Amino acid sequence: MLDRIQLTHEVEEMCCVKRGVKGEPAPIPQEGEWTKVKKIEEVSGLTHGCGCCAPQQGTCKLTLNVKNGIIQEALVETLGCSGMTHSAAMAAEILPGKTILEALNTDLVCDAINVAMRELFLQIVYGRTQTAFSEGGLPVGAGLEDLGKGLRSQVGTIFSTKQKGPRYLEVAEGYVLELGLDKNDEIIGYKFVHLGKFMDAVKKGVDPKEALEKFTGTYGRFAEAVKKIDPRVE
Repeated sequence: MLDRIQLTHEVEEMCCVKRGVKGEPAPIPQEGEWTKVKKIEEVSGLTHGCGCCAPQQGTCKLTLNVKNGIIQEALVETLGCSGMTHSAAMAAEILPGKTILEALNTDLVCDAINVAMRELFLQIVYGRTQTAFSEGGLPVGAGLEDLGKGLRSQVGTIFSTKQKGPRYLEVAEGYVLELGLDKNDEIIGYKFVHLGKFMDAVKKGVDPKEALEKFTGTYGRFAEAVKKIDPRVE
């Protein structure tokens, strides 16, 4: 390859001057070690990247677990665009087994996922991973821990208007069933159902009504509310 490099006439006529300083890569923290990375296969780590598409209609959080430059595990979470869910399915087919450089230069179907891959690539190659100081990194499958029990993304969906105020629709605890208001009509708590746990119970044969009751909880001072409303109707 090097013998095929073309030089301009001006460079051809130059005499050779030896370079006295040859900079080395700065060591980066990787899975409990300091590494001077020169090749993609020397890169390891688990971390996240976030990106949005050009119209900023949707966003993606991408989690990759990389060992020796190869993607071993991918968690693709999308929000805001129905088509992105199908793109996420295709990206999950594409990513594992690729080097992070291959993945960076592969069309992951959705702009938001592509941007998340770019941002994640930068995190990894600069040593800014979640596992930078964890000896040996994390095992394949660790990405699922971001989802918790029930394996659902941590989603917050809140709608609000100047005229009618806020409505909590879904929070980390789960799908909001009711909002609890005080005498000033201010939110002081809410009732929710943990959909992941609810569906797991129904799949195991538990009666839906029983499962709904079992996995319904409250947050804040819901019990003290003087008024309770359905955020999707009232």
